[in-house]
Amino acid sequence: MTTTSVALGFEAVERAVRVLRERLGSIPPTAVVLGSGLGGFTDRLASAVTLSCREVPGWPVPAVIGHAGRIVSGTCAGRQVLVLAGRVHLYEGRSAAEVAFAVRVLGRAGVRSLVLTNAAGGINPSFAPGTLMVIDDHLNCTGTNPLVGPNDTRFGPRFPDMTEVYSRRLRAIADKAARDAGVPVTHGVYAGVLGPSYETPAEIRALRTCGADAVGMSTVAEAIVARHMGMEVLGLSCISNPAAGLNTEPLSEADVLAAAAAAEGAFTRLLEAILVRL
Repeated sequence: MTTTSVALGFEAVERAVRVLRERLGSIPPTAVVLGSGLGGFTDRLASAVTLSCREVPGWPVPAVIGHAGRIVSGTCAGRQVLVLAGRVHLYEGRSAAEVAFAVRVLGRAGVRSLVLTNAAGGINPSFAPGTLMVIDDHLNCTGTNPLVGPNDTRFGPRFPDMTEVYSRRLRAIADKAARDAGVPVTHGVYAGVLGPSYETPAEIRALRTCGADAVGMSTVAEAIVARHMGMEVLGLSCISNPAAGLNTEPLSEADVLAAAAAAEGAFTRLLEAILVRL
C-alpha cells in the first residue's frame, strides 16, 4: 500500500471513530454534509454538541471560505442527526482518499443514511439561482476515484455497483417532504469536476450534451465511498448561478455564497422535512 493509503486506512478510520464516540456519544444513523454557504443549518439543531475537525485524528481540515470544519451532533425536528459543516475538496490539493475520509469515518461509526449537499452551477437553462435540485445521478469528471489502490474488504467490495448511487427510496422521501413543506424542487444529474477554476462555456456545452443539469466541485467522491460502504445516499444541490456561457456576468465565489445564503431558508425547511422522515 502507498503511504497515503496507509495513513488513511482502516486503523486511521477506527481511531477517528473512537474520538467521535468519546466526544459526541452515540452516533446517529443519519448524517448530513453541508456545502458552500449552507453551514447555517447547524444553528437549527437543538441540544447541539460541537467538535472541531482539528480534534479528530486524521480528519482533513477545510481551507475554503464557507466550510467551517465543524462536526455537530444534535436534534432536528426531534430526530438525532450528525452534521458536517464543511468538507475538503480535490482542488485544495487533497487526494480523493482524503476527500472521502470523513465519509469513511461516518460509515464505520454506524451512519446508514447520508445526505450530501452542495452549491452548484446550473447547466439546465431552466434552473434559476436558488433552485433546489435532488440529484438523480452523477458524472464523475474529476479524473480520479477514491477507490483507486488496494481495496480493504472491511470497507466494501473491490468492484462496487453504482447503478443506483442516489437512493430511489430517499429521493421519493425528498419529493414527499418538499410537497409537504411547500418547497419546490427539481431533479437532475450532477457533474463533479476537479476545479478550482470555473468551467469554460465549451466545457459546459459538452457537459450538457453528456446529460448534466448542474456542475460542482464536490460530492462525487463522497457518494462513491458511501455506496462502497453500503450507505444510502441522498444528494441535494442548491443552484447558485447559471454556468459559464449561460449568463453574461463573470462567475465569482462571492456570488455563489450569496446565492446559497439567499436560498438557505428554503433549503433549511426542505432538509428539516426530509430528516423527520428518515
